Amino acid sequence: MSIQSDRWIRERAMEDGMIEPFVEAQRRDACISYGLSSYGYDARVADEFKIFTNVDNAIVDPKDFAQNSFVDRKTDVCIIPPNSFALARTVEYFRVPRDVLVICLGKSTYARCGIIVNVTPLEPGWEGHVTLEFSNTTPLPAKVYANEGACQFLFLKGNEPCEVSYADRAGKYMGQRGVTLPRL
Repeated sequence: MSIQSDRWIRERAMEDGMIEPFVEAQRRDACISYGLSSYGYDARVADEFKIFTNVDNAIVDPKDFAQNSFVDRKTDVCIIPPNSFALARTVEYFRVPRDVLVICLGKSTYARCGIIVNVTPLEPGWEGHVTLEFSNTTPLPAKVYANEGACQFLFLKGNEPCEVSYADRAGKYMGQRGVTLPRL
């Protein structure tokens, strides 16, 4: 498995629509950077957030997710309560090639503020908006800025295409749009 360069990422994005919309160079003018980097792509967080709250004493259960465990906000700045988290999504829509696995890492700007971004790997053949989890590990409220960089995606090319892709399995998160809650 090898990590793919900016040249490869640009070609796949422009020719195959692997990332839409695609920002060809890293942008950093008075914002948290986003766009193409040397060996990755820094994606932006959209302005749709699900902020977790315990007003109704809900229990987080991945098999029976309670709608009253969060509040929806459409905003340019999301404030995450202390020791809590929010779900969001990428601005970009991804289409992962059959011979590629994508790993996501948080931005150091957020990590240095105690805000951790978590995303599971994007499997070969998967497509959709990526649901992002922002965990505020601090005892203070924390800000996340919409339409700015949130995380970096690294593209690992396998030695051959997989036998069975996420699309072949008809995975439950295939083609997701918007912030997607847990599904069984």
